[in-house]
Amino acid sequence: MIELFSMIQIPALDIFSEEPGDLTATVQLLLLLTVLSLAPSILILMTCFTRIVIVLSFVRSGLATQQMPPNQVIVGLALFLTFFIMAPIFGEVNENALQPLFEGEISQEEAFDAATIPVKEFMAKHTREKDLALFMGYAGMPRPETLDDIPLTALVPAFAISELKTAFQIGFMIFVPFLVIDMVVASVLMSMGMMMLPPVMIALPFKILLFVMVDGWHLVVRSLLLSF
Repeated sequence: MIELFSMIQIPALDIFSEEPGDLTATVQLLLLLTVLSLAPSILILMTCFTRIVIVLSFVRSGLATQQMPPNQVIVGLALFLTFFIMAPIFGEVNENALQPLFEGEISQEEAFDAATIPVKEFMAKHTREKDLALFMGYAGMPRPETLDDIPLTALVPAFAISELKTAFQIGFMIFVPFLVIDMVVASVLMSMGMMMLPPVMIALPFKILLFVMVDGWHLVVRSLLLSF
């Protein structure tokens, strides 16, 4: 094992090197590490992950099942649904940007431009014009004529707040039937004089029964898929 490690040649990193090639490789490595450190933020704010995880959290809150399903299950399901929905965009990025870059056909700048095109198209499709105008106007940018005129610095936060509004709208529709059940149960308990009995405790099995009978998880995930 020691001999194997001794045979591996690790390139030296020297930011004070006078060789242009060494300095370029070092800068590229630093940029790569920076992108990797921002990968969670990119996944959350530039994909459909935000809408999915918020809607699933609303479902759990509406059911009032505390930590069931656990956070790990909700985040994991949201992650795989994100990969499923974003698969065509990721495939286009891989075909038009990553593979030509790995084969040396295009430069890093060209690969970045090619990778941002399908991502910007996806975000622009689900971004409200009002939200985009907020950030474009605050930065003093002119009205964009094409998608290329919209910078990511304005499109990403506009897409994020648009997704938040859409997720809360879906969450409101999910909460309504559960709220009706809570009101009915609370009214029945008050009419029976059981004011000391928590209505939430009695309504919980009825909400779970209703959610299972209508195949709630299928309906919620189907609605999320059709919203993109």
